[in-house]
Amino acid sequence: MSDITSAQIQAAQQQLDTHVREIVQWHFSPETGCPYWLNWAKKEGWNPRQEIKTFADLIKKFPHFKDESLRDEQPEVWVPAAFKGKPFNIFETGGRTGMPKQRIGWNDYKVDYEEFSSKIWDEHFPRGGAWLMVGPTGPRRLRLAIEHLANFRGSSCYFIDLDPRWVKKVISEKKVDQARAYMDHVVDQAVTILKHRRVSGLFTTPKLLEALAEKIDLYELGIRGVFCGGTTMAPQYVRYIVEEVPESRIGFSPTYRNTLMGLPASVPVRAEDNSSITYYAPQPRAVLRVVDPNNTTQLKSYGEWGRVELTTLTKEFFVPRFLERDEAIRREPRAPYAWDGVAEVRPFGAMEKQIVEGVY
Repeated sequence: MSDITSAQIQAAQQQLDTHVREIVQWHFSPETGCPYWLNWAKKEGWNPRQEIKTFADLIKKFPHFKDESLRDEQPEVWVPAAFKGKPFNIFETGGRTGMPKQRIGWNDYKVDYEEFSSKIWDEHFPRGGAWLMVGPTGPRRLRLAIEHLANFRGSSCYFIDLDPRWVKKVISEKKVDQARAYMDHVVDQAVTILKHRRVSGLFTTPKLLEALAEKIDLYELGIRGVFCGGTTMAPQYVRYIVEEVPESRIGFSPTYRNTLMGLPASVPVRAEDNSSITYYAPQPRAVLRVVDPNNTTQLKSYGEWGRVELTTLTKEFFVPRFLERDEAIRREPRAPYAWDGVAEVRPFGAMEKQIVEGVY
């Protein structure tokens, strides 16, 4: 049973509708909008500023966002007029080789991670204590975002880089020995830092966390909190990570994130959850829905599997109805979140085909 009242759900919906109107006005106004969306509206022949009053209107009127445009278009088409002339960050998304999809931005990643800071515990991520990130850096938003989160909490951050594209490439070519050697190389570097520097917070992927825990005692080396990001965390794997890897002495804060959205946070796993993790989007800046993959206008019922649909709503970036490459279980609102959650996120079609996830 949900611990959120109908009045709270209604208030959250009203807040979302208000935010939708503001963001649509921004992105489709010649004074503030970007060339991509202004040209799109002209080609489509309708005015979103007049017709979009609620989130339901957005779902009804907008088609699914084609993320190939992030690969095919020059970055400048995404610059809102209000940001013109301001140098932007360029973040890449996707783990495949070839021309990457790119998202530009200015301060969104800072806002997203500052908001997330209130959702992790000081006892596990003590303010002022150093962090270590073991994950993809380079052109990815994650590198700057994790460092900003650490800095926002009064901490500094060490980094161990990895290239997930290389790992996926060698795995897809069945060069498992190369993938294992590269993973060992990354883990060995992390172990060296942890043995020689005082670090209390760790960000990594579930597979790398498991590999680290096989080599060292994270708690004895000072780790008190693990901030974990990765697509697939099935209940049995969560149970193993929580109970066996940190031996229940280290705070475990999983999250579901990518370059196109903010940072959905997980709620604490209760006994009745049976180690199933549920994430809640940072509404109203981003909205996650679990839809029927064969009829994406329809939400799945609570407790049912469906495809994850993302809508991003910030002044820097507008993405309506993007179908993620993930599927999840739709979950009821749960305090402090008065909107739907997504649970047991995994690659879309994971039960029907083999998925190459590499170090994630």
